[in-house]
Amino acid sequence: MAKSVFQGSGVALITPFNETGVDFQKLDALIEFQIQGGTDAIIITGTTGEASVMTDEEQIEVIRHTVDTVQHRIPVIAGCGSNDTRHGAQLSAMAEQVGVDALLSVTPYYNKTTQQGLVEHFSYIAKAVSVPVILYNVPGRTGMNMAPSTVVTLMERCDNVVGVKECNFDQVGELIRLGGPDIQVYSGEDALAVPLMSLGGRGVISVLANLVPAKVSDMMHACLEGDYAKAGRLQVEVLPLIQALFSETSPIPVKEAMNQMGMQVGQCRLPLTTMQEKTKQNLISVMQSYGLIA
Repeated sequence: MAKSVFQGSGVALITPFNETGVDFQKLDALIEFQIQGGTDAIIITGTTGEASVMTDEEQIEVIRHTVDTVQHRIPVIAGCGSNDTRHGAQLSAMAEQVGVDALLSVTPYYNKTTQQGLVEHFSYIAKAVSVPVILYNVPGRTGMNMAPSTVVTLMERCDNVVGVKECNFDQVGELIRLGGPDIQVYSGEDALAVPLMSLGGRGVISVLANLVPAKVSDMMHACLEGDYAKAGRLQVEVLPLIQALFSETSPIPVKEAMNQMGMQVGQCRLPLTTMQEKTKQNLISVMQSYGLIA
């Protein structure tokens, strides 16, 4: 069995912004909060990190800074996807140069391609780097689905394509059946992390972990230890909080929640805005019920 990039809880870390750009001092604090909370990997500049509204220079500097701060204590995985294949390859190569442990590469969005196009797109990117590549299938964001057979074809063609962050739960079983023991499947849905693990997944790439890293870590490590009674109980416990965190387009709610907790991570960049009052008050109420805020 191939060595996992990570097992357990990976946080899809937000990017803290201020009036002048990225708040690197705050980023340091968030990274330490995650490591102390038992998080197994940092996923930086992904969807939750708002990479799509960052310049290439900002994105690579955030990746570099994260690598330098983490200092190999846990893996750093950088989101470097693009709907422009050459651009995705360039970003991926730059991320490798600043020391990431692995890459997260999303399916092309807007100019949707075919399954054969996905094979060519990801093969081009994977061959531009030597670090492991985790594919990212999120049809709700991109408007297209990557078939399990396409993932397996890519793993056979490219030695460094190791698996997928999967948001289409309906095909997780088929992914693991076709991929066999070497495929690394990570849940892209907090609410389905434990069910995915029960099918043979390796972990979760979690938005929820931005708030409660220790709880997500406990849930995932219960799965890894085979204690699905405990894992299932923890999964059910956090469902209302997960629902509140996705009551508007992510990462709007998670940034609001972190600000409510006093973390001062700033706002999302346009076109994302602040929360609507109704959903914000519901989020606050749910957070109070969990004891996250007074």
